[in-house]
Amino acid sequence: MSYTPESGRYDGRMQYVRCGNSGLKLPAVSLGLWQNFGGVNVPENAAKMVYTAFDLGITHFDLANLYGPPPGSAEKIFADILHRDLARYRDELVISTKAGSLMHEGPYGSGGSRKTLIAGCEASLKRLRLDYVDIFYHHIEDPDTPLEESMAALDQLVRDGKALYVGVSNYRADRLARAVEILRELGTPCLINQFRYNLLTRGPEGDGSFETMRQAGMGAIVFSPLAQGVLTGHYLNGVPEGSRASRMPALREFVERADVQGKLRELQALAAARGQSLPQMAIAWLLRDRTITSTLIGASSPEQITELAGAQKNTVFSAEELAAIDRITGDAKDKFHFLTFR
Repeated sequence: MSYTPESGRYDGRMQYVRCGNSGLKLPAVSLGLWQNFGGVNVPENAAKMVYTAFDLGITHFDLANLYGPPPGSAEKIFADILHRDLARYRDELVISTKAGSLMHEGPYGSGGSRKTLIAGCEASLKRLRLDYVDIFYHHIEDPDTPLEESMAALDQLVRDGKALYVGVSNYRADRLARAVEILRELGTPCLINQFRYNLLTRGPEGDGSFETMRQAGMGAIVFSPLAQGVLTGHYLNGVPEGSRASRMPALREFVERADVQGKLRELQALAAARGQSLPQMAIAWLLRDRTITSTLIGASSPEQITELAGAQKNTVFSAEELAAIDRITGDAKDKFHFLTFR
């Protein structure tokens, strides 16, 4: 299969946002390859999604060493697509990956040790068939490893040319602040923080994370912006067979709750009044905040990517709309509903 972009590298529809105080710009909507890019999925559909994203100006593709299943397969499948059809655009792409979450059994398959992070990056580069990645993350904080060791490993990867920038993901606010401080002292700024945040998971608003990111001049990229599919609108009339909630009992129990169904119906009505679908409004609500550099979407079809990319066309909310959203979802400011659903 060969590929030629339908309208050149970019068609002018995508917005690019400076990542904190750095010189790097990211698309307002980025594509995550956590779901539907593994060895058990249809590779032709994965390729079509990457092509669609690129045609829309989505230049940032986010991976991790464990993405699959099986672990590592998403990096290999993306590498096939990249080197077959998009290699000539490598300088126009931002490719990120991560290590630190459970990749394999044994003492070095997870955590934040120098061994785990540097070996993890090296293994990812081999699977991706690249000399470097643009952003390398520590995937999840490790309370058993000194932060100084984890951050020193990230610093070394930049100095060795294996990563252009580094970031952290799934860090609590206090650990985030300390990680930023250590990296600053080492001379390799923490470019970006990747964290879970959406209309139904608003805890980061009150834990100090936003303040740390603003003060540090770092970027912010949000994963699970649609609350693992809850905000797609697919669950307003029950749980469809084959959907994610149909395979995850805890998620199913959540979306079938009467109070959650009520919130979804109210949010759907508000989105319709704005001329948007519910998932478009959920993305737009995130992008209205200048602290947010990019939203990291997942998809199972090219059509979903096209729909979600359209969210950036209207990211302006009236005071009345924001007040309505706060009334509907305000209790989510103190909760993290989905942390156990991965």
